[in-house]
Amino acid sequence: MAKVSEKLMVYCLVAIFVVIAMVEGAKGATICNIPSSRLNLCRPAVTGRYPPPPTKQCCLLIKHADLNCLCNFKDALPAFNINPSRAFALPKKCKYNLHIPPKCRG
Repeated sequence: MAKVSEKLMVYCLVAIFVVIAMVEGAKGATICNIPSSRLNLCRPAVTGRYPPPPTKQCCLLIKHADLNCLCNFKDALPAFNINPSRAFALPKKCKYNLHIPPKCRG
């Protein structure tokens, strides 16, 4: 029961962030140190069956992302067709030695 409540809370938080991003789009809302207007730069590298490597623009975003913050949304990523394993593999693919929280690895 607690696991269901935890997942529901994560989904609600993501929904709130999405709504804030839509409402604040012109103002440039930021989610986990990533400007909401630039979130789609990494989308191709984390979706689909055979995603391409991340672009330089995506890697620049990842370099400054708050991975601990993003880790809180790991369980909600599939709802946005984002593969969590691929998302948290981006730092390595971008050749950055960033600390990925243990609960977000693999």
